[in-house]
Amino acid sequence: MEDKYICSLCPRNCNAVREENEGKGFCRAGTLPKIARTAPHMWEEPCISGKNGSGTIFFSNCVLSCVFCQNQKISTGGYGKIITVEKLAEYFRMLESEGVHNINLVSPTPYIESIIKAFEIYRPKIPVVYNTGGYEKAETIKRLDGLIDIYLPDMKYIRSDISLKYSGAANYFEYASKALDEMLRQTGSPVFDDDGMIKKGTVVRHLILPQNTKNSIEVLRYLDERYGDRILISLMGQYIPVGNADKFPEINRPITKREYSKVLDALSSLSLDGYAQELDSAKKEFIPDFDIDKLL
Repeated sequence: MEDKYICSLCPRNCNAVREENEGKGFCRAGTLPKIARTAPHMWEEPCISGKNGSGTIFFSNCVLSCVFCQNQKISTGGYGKIITVEKLAEYFRMLESEGVHNINLVSPTPYIESIIKAFEIYRPKIPVVYNTGGYEKAETIKRLDGLIDIYLPDMKYIRSDISLKYSGAANYFEYASKALDEMLRQTGSPVFDDDGMIKKGTVVRHLILPQNTKNSIEVLRYLDERYGDRILISLMGQYIPVGNADKFPEINRPITKREYSKVLDALSSLSLDGYAQELDSAKKEFIPDFDIDKLL
């Protein structure tokens, strides 16, 4: 692993210098992995968490700047512990030994170089999940071909004014749509084992935002027209105003039952298959605990 390189992994195209412990790009990530939590996680989609949980590794720093991010402490706050590539591979092995259904890489984009090298040290015998906000370059995703079994991207927005306002990325859909094409090219349609756990495929998440049901419905229609039953959809009603949401009055509240029902009704008219969260999932108790002192 080089201790310094010029980075253009994500659509920001910072071309910024990254050294081992820090970088000068948008995400401020260094070349070594920085993580904030490794643990079995029970609150993913049923086909991912199952009975034993999903073996999550939460990476610090992020290529987006969502004002409502529930993981702001690590995504833009930079909280985390810098580890070696060898240690990352060891975490793969440790989580697998706990009997989890998969290894779940959460917000991994800044550390793709390290992740690829960690797989050269140890390739898990269980599926690997790439859990991302969706703001990816297709050519970067191509580098993961053969390494990732399950892609779990967001498709947050279809409108550039909204993606700029809430995530600082006017070109979000332009890149997220092309990256999703590449993800599906790699995985094909969902494949499940006898217990209903996904072994290979692409599951697309969409979080409903207050006052933004039109955006949600447009996203769902696009996904239906483009992919149909080749993907699974995960419609999320868990939005709560955290992070900097209080600076945006229109989203500084949970979604209403009316908003949720409007989007859910639109989904039911489409051919998409998958999951829809209940509104009672909008609780702060479901936000993961980040404490680097608990890392082994």
